[in-house]
Amino acid sequence: MAIRAEILEQIFTVVAQIPVGRVTTYGRIASMTEGATARLVGTAMRQLPEGHLLPWYRVIGATRRIADHGGAARQHAALRAEGVIFDASGRVPAHLIWPD
Repeated sequence: MAIRAEILEQIFTVVAQIPVGRVTTYGRIASMTEGATARLVGTAMRQLPEGHLLPWYRVIGATRRIADHGGAARQHAALRAEGVIFDASGRVPAHLIWPD
């Protein structure tokens, strides 16, 4: 799926702003752009170029859980290293969702 450059730039700009120790959802990022959908945000995250510095791991699903993908263990570890906590069912507490 080809994503328009201006939409990608908007998505990447939002992702770059997610504070350390906080997360946001694919849908929240989409709502901060002009035309992206949650699915498109997920596609953009999967297509990040090698060596990028964006905190992709701070983007989670609307259920406040890490999506089931090949990098899920790495994402979980990166979030834990930043102090993000998970409840017994694997959800991030609502107070850690950005923006408030």
